[in-house]
Amino acid sequence: MSGTRAQAVHVGEVLPARAIAVIDRVLEHHATQLGRDFAGYRNHVYRVATICALLSSPHDDADVDKIAIAAVFHDLGIWSAGTFDYLPPSIGLLTDYLASHDRSAWHAELTAMIREHHKLSAVHDAPGTLVEPFRRADLVDLSGGAFRFGLPWSAVRALYKTWPDAGFHATLARLSLRRLVAHPLNPLPMLHW
Repeated sequence: MSGTRAQAVHVGEVLPARAIAVIDRVLEHHATQLGRDFAGYRNHVYRVATICALLSSPHDDADVDKIAIAAVFHDLGIWSAGTFDYLPPSIGLLTDYLASHDRSAWHAELTAMIREHHKLSAVHDAPGTLVEPFRRADLVDLSGGAFRFGLPWSAVRALYKTWPDAGFHATLARLSLRRLVAHPLNPLPMLHW
């Protein structure tokens, strides 16, 4: 990753306008479900997509589109299904979207991107895909930059300045606590080795 690319965190410089448009269309469709969490989730999606692009240097428009689509759906099941065990409903939404947009050929890779984004160790069985860069991107954002995988701290700061947290991490903390109380033996079902 070049220093110039790592510093370029403005919408049109790393995340092309068409990727933002894909994200915005899907999120507008789910705005009612997202409710007061809309801005926080949207900004999280923008940050994760941008970080993934920075970490992976997408090779073509298809890679950029894959990043945008996976990013917009990766946590959406929290709100669409009202559950913190959200990977299956998020993947269900993704599957429906891909089928309706003639992108079913991407199903395996994008499903893996969502399924593995909370894997606690590196993904080694998907070389040449966006699965591991996407996992890392979500961890960079979830950790507020504590984990950066070579991304400069200045780039993470710039992302949060461009797309503020807007209560996203507080929402995750509240939902995690609620899940812990309701399911003390399985508080974070999305995590796995």
